[in-house]
Amino acid sequence: MKSYFALILIFLSAAFSSAQELNCQVSIIAAPGLQVGPVEKEIMTELEGSIYDFMNNTRWTTDVFEIEERINCNILITISEMPSSTTFNGKMQVQSSRPVYNTGYNTVLFNFEDNDVTFNYLRNSALLFSIDQYRDNLTSILAFYAYMVIGYDYDSFELKGGTKYFNKAQIIAGNAKNSGDPGWAASAGKKNNRYWMVDNALQSVFEPIRIAYYNYHRLGFDIMYDDMPAGRKAVLESLQLLDKVQRARPGSLNLQIFLTSKSTELINLFSQAEITEKNAVVSVLKKLDPTNSSKYQEILN
Repeated sequence: MKSYFALILIFLSAAFSSAQELNCQVSIIAAPGLQVGPVEKEIMTELEGSIYDFMNNTRWTTDVFEIEERINCNILITISEMPSSTTFNGKMQVQSSRPVYNTGYNTVLFNFEDNDVTFNYLRNSALLFSIDQYRDNLTSILAFYAYMVIGYDYDSFELKGGTKYFNKAQIIAGNAKNSGDPGWAASAGKKNNRYWMVDNALQSVFEPIRIAYYNYHRLGFDIMYDDMPAGRKAVLESLQLLDKVQRARPGSLNLQIFLTSKSTELINLFSQAEITEKNAVVSVLKKLDPTNSSKYQEILN
């Protein structure tokens, strides 16, 4: 009997010693003005649970993650229209973060609002996904962002470490581009959708952004506990790398994603720097993100 219980404990220990890659919190809300009754509320609650299970229980990589190593991310879906009880239109905010070495601080890696979200969901139906084919728009969008989140996380720990996951996101975008659903087309007139997000991530002209992700986090924030000046210097040099991208592709989507994720953090970080470093970072940030120049001016105050 004792050996039986020992065996159970071994299996339980193995089950809880590792986890899937994502620790994803999911919220679904109705946009102001959208009238939803009790049935619609029930559907949205069920959908929220289904997305939570899909994101957290799907095996996205072949790597082994401990529970505390999971990638923290959040999905907020705002439903603006329900043409039917199974059809949803709205937007999706996706954000992810990772811990800074030797601190309790989490730095935002990815922050994007996708306004091209439309999908069908039938109650009591399982969310099924295959990397090899387009099944439906909801699972394609969710899987796409799962791989983008993982790709940026890996890039922050290893130089261009997220390439294989960006490649998977690109496969998903390629499978979905002929679906007719919004957000997947390589339209020349719209360069801020999913197609361009992953296409840019893998183009050589945007390589400085990926190098900056590594330098900013591993060579910058992760050493600040031991050497704040050296870490801050590495962060400044990371931003200076991005000037190449701004000159080649002014206002590009991936550059804006980086700046949206980091702007508040950069203001807080460099507000404590020496005046020469303050002037240098304000100068480069104003070139990278001219529409928010007044915001970066706060560093000098």
